[in-house]
Amino acid sequence: MTDLAAIKDAARKAGFARRKTLFDAANDAQAGYLSEVLAGYRGVALSGFMPIRTEIDPGPAMAEASAHGVVGVPVIMGPGQPLQFSRWTPQAAMTSGPFGAQVPVLEDFFEPEILIVPLLAFTRNGDRLGYGGGFYDRTLAQLRARRATLAIGFAFAGQEVDDLPLEPTDEPLDLIVTEAGVIDITR
Repeated sequence: MTDLAAIKDAARKAGFARRKTLFDAANDAQAGYLSEVLAGYRGVALSGFMPIRTEIDPGPAMAEASAHGVVGVPVIMGPGQPLQFSRWTPQAAMTSGPFGAQVPVLEDFFEPEILIVPLLAFTRNGDRLGYGGGFYDRTLAQLRARRATLAIGFAFAGQEVDDLPLEPTDEPLDLIVTEAGVIDITR
């Protein structure tokens, strides 16, 4: 294991521990600010995510957005591949996908312009620490090569850290939304 890999591994362990405490103390109003942000993008195709482990739940905001446009969830196609996105509605029949995330039974793929991205830790600069599979980094790089794609990190406010170990392939977030407010990223 390289030094950077070991540092990232330690940061992930700390991120999981910090997020569990936040998750255990969370209330049902987690997605209020996310709903407000998405209301400004009505009709723009977006992908949320189905929460796993102790992730914050974007479901209520996704449900509201689905009344005004296409909403989907990520589907892992295989190791080393970018994510695909299948249409989702609150009524969609779901099944367990890789890593336990729920995915639609009926696959109906599309390309989103907005991605709501889960994470373990973030900085105010838009840096993100994920689980280490590189799925969102590969996907964002691919989508951004074709057109502007907005990456919204969605997390508990307490997941913010001052600094993260980064690699050249780590794709930045454009905006971070928490249960406590919105953090605009300036570059």
